[in-house]
Amino acid sequence: MAEAATEPVLYDVTEGLATIALNRPEAMNALNIATKVALRDRLREAAADAAVRAVLLTATGRAFCVGQDLKEHIGLLTADAASDGPSQVMNTVRDHYNPIVTALATMPKPVVAGVNGVAAGAGAGFAFAADYRVVADTASFNTSFAGVALTADSGVSWTLPRLIGPSRAADLLLFPRSITADEARELGIANAVVPAAELAKEARAVAERLAAGPTAAYAAIKESLAYGAGHGLADTLAKEEELQARAGSSADHRIAVEAFVAKQPPRFLGR
Repeated sequence: MAEAATEPVLYDVTEGLATIALNRPEAMNALNIATKVALRDRLREAAADAAVRAVLLTATGRAFCVGQDLKEHIGLLTADAASDGPSQVMNTVRDHYNPIVTALATMPKPVVAGVNGVAAGAGAGFAFAADYRVVADTASFNTSFAGVALTADSGVSWTLPRLIGPSRAADLLLFPRSITADEARELGIANAVVPAAELAKEARAVAERLAAGPTAAYAAIKESLAYGAGHGLADTLAKEEELQARAGSSADHRIAVEAFVAKQPPRFLGR
């Protein structure tokens, strides 16, 4: 990835893998407006780019993301209090957090979060919205919202109950605390926990494996899981039928079957 120390988000596409890295290490990747705008726009770019087959979301420095930049936030709150107009400070949920999580959760390609350090508040929300989480053994998660008298945003009220169940999600939201990497694995938040020194390599290996896989099928799997979470059995079965018909007519399915018969590894095209 090219050096770009002044950019709040780094972006690189190599061999079908888009790597998106939060890049405010001096602020533990706290989310100021510039970072949120850049992250939203890079995710949308990756989602729309036909050359991108998978996305790796990670960060530079010792933290993944500690959530909202409260130093900037308090300045905006002060400005709001001094203004006669309507409050603008929480528009960040509509303008930034919602589009970011929507892109992560709905883009038709797999997203891996490489969680290199603490993920708190919206930072945790972004990791929860990924499809797979590779977590450093020194990393931690914290919902944080109630600690600053806020409710959940960044999709946490949708993603976290799906990961760990509604009762445990309520516990972590009502009584925010630091969740170690090992506990995150036990709860079902972390898919894999690796030594911190190996996080970058291991997370990239997972993302590269997905980028080389049948990405059209992955998109259908992602869509099916999201649909099934909000629909009954009959509707979900109908959705599976629809998606399987699409997958069954794909070039990748034909390639996979031919490779199986020939006892050779398949080389997927992503279509």
